[in-house]
Amino acid sequence: MEIEVKFRVDFNSLRGAIEALGASFVREELQEDVYFSIPLPELLRVRRISNLGKAFLTYKRIADPGRNEEFDELEVEVSDFGTTVEILKRLGYKEDIVVRKRRLVYKLGNVTFELSEVEGLGGFLDIEVISDDAEKAKNVIWEVAEKLGLTERDVEPRLYQELIREETES
Repeated sequence: MEIEVKFRVDFNSLRGAIEALGASFVREELQEDVYFSIPLPELLRVRRISNLGKAFLTYKRIADPGRNEEFDELEVEVSDFGTTVEILKRLGYKEDIVVRKRRLVYKLGNVTFELSEVEGLGGFLDIEVISDDAEKAKNVIWEVAEKLGLTERDVEPRLYQELIREETES
């Protein structure tokens, strides 16, 4: 299971703090996520990582709706982003929200840091651990978060598509 906590952050200052922890830079990703209208707690998206020439079809089930920290995820690489989006549309899925972001990925042991600049929303940091023990994983995440100076006040429990929808409706 993917366990993650998302924080609102200042992109540049957190980048330095993550590097100061000794995390290794893995890669930069320029992502475009097309989400389809399916009822929560399920998510269906197609992601293009343009700078890597890759695309993925992802299904997620949120195990803890409202907190959005625990996800059961299935993901497969696809050869063509546009064709995959079109297949889903022809199957009756409606395109909902598009999320564009620049993401820097770091690793420190079993912890993954995904530092993102999300178009129209600003900076976010997902701290992620893959584990069958959600509580243990969250303890690890919070230990690292505290070292970065992050607190419960910095947590953003809403999904990116919820935040974009709120932004466009206001």
